[in-house]
Amino acid sequence: MTRLWDKGAPLDDRVLRFTAGEDHALDNRLVAYDVRASIAHAEMLYEGGLLAQAELDAIRNGLTEIAAAHARGEWSVTLDLEDGQTALETLLTRRIGTAGARLHAGRSRNDQVLTALRLYLRDAVESLAEGGRHVAEALDGLAADQGSIALPGYTHMQQAMPSSVALWAQGFAAEIRDDIEGLRHSHRRIGKNPLGSAAGYGTPNLPVSRDATRAKLAFPANHEPVTAVQLSRGKAEAEVLFQVTLLMQDLGRLASDLLLFYTREFGFVQLPDAFTTGSSIMPQKRNPDVFELVRGRTATAQACLSEVLGITAKLPSGYQRDLQLIKAPLFRSIDVCLESLGIMAAAIPQLRFVPEKILMDADIHAAAEANELVAKEGIPFREAYQRVGAKYRRDT
Repeated sequence: MTRLWDKGAPLDDRVLRFTAGEDHALDNRLVAYDVRASIAHAEMLYEGGLLAQAELDAIRNGLTEIAAAHARGEWSVTLDLEDGQTALETLLTRRIGTAGARLHAGRSRNDQVLTALRLYLRDAVESLAEGGRHVAEALDGLAADQGSIALPGYTHMQQAMPSSVALWAQGFAAEIRDDIEGLRHSHRRIGKNPLGSAAGYGTPNLPVSRDATRAKLAFPANHEPVTAVQLSRGKAEAEVLFQVTLLMQDLGRLASDLLLFYTREFGFVQLPDAFTTGSSIMPQKRNPDVFELVRGRTATAQACLSEVLGITAKLPSGYQRDLQLIKAPLFRSIDVCLESLGIMAAAIPQLRFVPEKILMDADIHAAAEANELVAKEGIPFREAYQRVGAKYRRDT
C-alpha cells in the first residue's frame, strides 16, 4: 500500500496503527463531502489550465462512481488506506490512471480534510436544528393538548407558585428554539473556505483560485490569510459542541423533571409500556430508562467539548497531528445529541399528565394574595408579604 506521503522507506506497522488510530473509520462519514470538495478542486484546476478536459471528466466521473459505491457499502476506508484522503486518491488512480494522481496539485491533506469537515458540519448543524425543532413542536403539541392541567411550580424543590402543563412545556420549547438559534450562529466559522491554504502557507507557483472553489462549494467567504486556517482548527468544532452541550443540558433538565414527575410519590405523568423498560427482578417495575439516559448523556456532550478545547489549547501555529483527534469527540457528541433529540421527540407525545394526582399545597397562591393586597389596598409589597406570611404561619 502506497500512502500519499510515502517516500520509499518502510513504515513500522505499529506506527501506522498508532498514527491512523480510528481516523480511517471516522473518515467514512466524510467520504461524500471529500468527493464533493475534490470535484470542485478538480474543476478549479481545469479552469486554471492544470487539467485537460478529458482528465477533468475522468476525475469527476471516477469520484462520483467511487462515492456511489461507498454509499452502497461496497467499500470503506480501512487501516491499510490510512485515511479518507489516501483512500479516494488511491481508488481514483486505480480506476482512471495518471489523471487521478494530478488531483492533489494545489492542496494538502490539511485543507482537504478541513474542507470536508466544514461541509459535514454545515449539514450536521441543520440536522441538529431540525431535530431540535421536532422536540419543540412536540412540546407545543403537549401544551395544546394538555396545557390547561394545573402544575405546581417549584423553587428549591418546594412548591412555590401555580403553573400549568402549558407553561412548563412552553418554557422548554422556547429554550430549545434558542439553542437552535445558537447552533446556527456557528455557520459564521463553518462558512469559511479553507481550500487553497494547502498545508497552511498557500500554493506558490500554481494558479489556484480560492474564489472558484469557494463559489462551487457555496462558502460565503475564503478563510484569510492562509496562515489563519490551521489556527482556526477546533474553533468551529468547539462552537458547535458548545451549542450541542447547551441543547443537551436543556434535554437533560426536561428529562429530570419527567423522571421526578413519574415517581410514584409524584405520579404526575404516565408513560406507555412502549417507552419504558422492565426490571429483571421486580415484576411490578416499569423504568423510565429513556429519560435517564438522556439526562446522563449531557455528561457526554460536556466531555466532548472539553476534549476538543483541551486538544487545541496550547498548540503552536501551523498544522499539528493532534488536530486529527478532534474528529472522534466531535462526531460522538453530534451523534448523541441527534439520538437524544429523536427519542425525546417520539416520547413527549406519549406523556399523559394525571390531574387527580397533581396536588397543590394550600399556600401555593401566597404570592398572588400578597400582590392582590398591594393592588386593592395600596400597601407596600413588603407589608403585604408580612401579612400573608403571618396568615400561613398561623394556619400551619
